[in-house]
Amino acid sequence: MNDVPVWQGEHQHELDACGLNCPLPLLKAKMALNGLASGEVLKVLATDAGSQRDFRAFARLAGHQLLHEETEGEVFSYWLRKA
Repeated sequence: MNDVPVWQGEHQHELDACGLNCPLPLLKAKMALNGLASGEVLKVLATDAGSQRDFRAFARLAGHQLLHEETEGEVFSYWLRKA
């Protein structure tokens, strides 16, 4: 049996970047991640449609893990685990 817990959307920190246009949501997320310990999870809320592409690429290039993303209405939510 697998003892690894299934990720349920828990996060230690949240950043509301709604209303900000590219590249501000990503820059604010990067600054927030810099203040976190390795393994902590940051939830980011954004309304910029370009943030989907930005957060996927950022996580891949920076070595962070994009755990989950979802869209509810005009709000995009991202859960990033710091490398």
